[in-house]
Amino acid sequence: MSANELDFERCYRAVATRDARFDGQFVTAVRTTGIYCRPSCPAITPKPANVTFLPTAAAAQQSGFRACRRCLPDAAPGSPLWNTRADLAARAMRLIADGVIERGGVPALADTLGYSQRQLTRVLTSELGAGPLALARAHRAHTARLLIQTTRLSMSDIAFAAGFASIRQFNDTVREVFAVSPTTLREESRRRNGDTLPSTNGLLTLRLPYREPLDRSWLEWFLSAHAVPGLELWEDGHYSRSLRTPHGHTTVRMSIQPGHVRASLALHDMRDLAPTVARLRHFLDLDADPIGIDEGLTAGRVALSPGIRVPGCLDGPELLLRTMIGQQISVAAANTHTARLVQTLGESIPGPVPHLFPTAAAIAEHGAEVLTGPARRVEAIVAAARALADGELVLHSGRTAADLRRDLLALDGVGPWTADYVTMRLLADPDVLLPSDLIVRRGAALLDIDLADTARFAPWRSYLTMHLWKHALATPTPDGAPVARKARTAP
Repeated sequence: MSANELDFERCYRAVATRDARFDGQFVTAVRTTGIYCRPSCPAITPKPANVTFLPTAAAAQQSGFRACRRCLPDAAPGSPLWNTRADLAARAMRLIADGVIERGGVPALADTLGYSQRQLTRVLTSELGAGPLALARAHRAHTARLLIQTTRLSMSDIAFAAGFASIRQFNDTVREVFAVSPTTLREESRRRNGDTLPSTNGLLTLRLPYREPLDRSWLEWFLSAHAVPGLELWEDGHYSRSLRTPHGHTTVRMSIQPGHVRASLALHDMRDLAPTVARLRHFLDLDADPIGIDEGLTAGRVALSPGIRVPGCLDGPELLLRTMIGQQISVAAANTHTARLVQTLGESIPGPVPHLFPTAAAIAEHGAEVLTGPARRVEAIVAAARALADGELVLHSGRTAADLRRDLLALDGVGPWTADYVTMRLLADPDVLLPSDLIVRRGAALLDIDLADTARFAPWRSYLTMHLWKHALATPTPDGAPVARKARTAP
């Protein structure tokens, strides 16, 4: 929803009814107080003449408004629009959340997207009400507030962890955005929540909010069924894994709770906090609008599980290589092959999950010595790793679906199913159907859905795919055996 597309009456109705479904989709700026809020803010509803609606917190800050310290609009779930939209502004927002500007500035963002800095700034300002620097600044302010209120880190450590270039810039930004000093912000949080801040010791525990409902059983099945020993661990409702980050690595431990995901992060470098949180939200599809999605699918006459999510990914190259390893074999076999690769070529780290996924360069050089199976598949995996290592193939969330799919199909051993599956998960594309998938076909047959006629489910066909998978996997086969194989493309 761009700055020019916000419907005043619709937005005001959401604010008047304190509709939490719209949190993160726009902010309410109140001219009489100079404060901006999330739509569900419990404060007295302002008069229509006193409010304006803006698409992002950055736009509100750019216009001189301060964040409400009661409803914390920056703590709302992220906007689902950055996934449903595939335009330049949406793709830029994904990369900004991943910390591209902190690592390389606006030139790096523009170069990654293939636009000039001037054109990129013009489009973002027109669509989102703020340029790339202001959008990145809003992300830094959010990260800073999170650390101030949930950790005992010193303010200097927080400043650099959040991506600020200096302590002065950090102090000025916090005062401008929240109208108080960082110290006051921490004291207010202690008075409100009690002095319960945990000792960090390199470990941060965060609450990642999501919009209800959420199909917990589906996400937990997906995480547990695909856990690769040495890289991932599923234990007592908790998912743990190691993850390579821009400045090192982290170990993550997560569990799904009502209204939020509890995530504990052991970060090698605190500068990786914001991109790690963004990747976790993408991985679990926490920014989805489940009510809107479910209404769209119900209109297509499908019996569904409320709040199903489409799992994303934490690392693009890993997603592609693991998908290629798992082609035409069961989940268990894919996990076994991948575990062997991880234990042989993955970097060792301390903790409950002792390895990182191998780099593309390591697989390109030694993968043929470790991988087993048909020679053609091994050659294809090694060739894909080489393309990734050499920079011939680039996988990131700022790509367009058409360009990404074209590049994937150009690889030997990658067919339409693999290209679509990777596109769906890497870009969080909501409208990818996998009609050749054997389990999808079975689910469609059970629900009497014609896979050649699914236009009525657009733009939510990725979620339809998840529903078909879940239904087929939960329904025993005619011989009474459960479907224990991961969805795979037809031979």
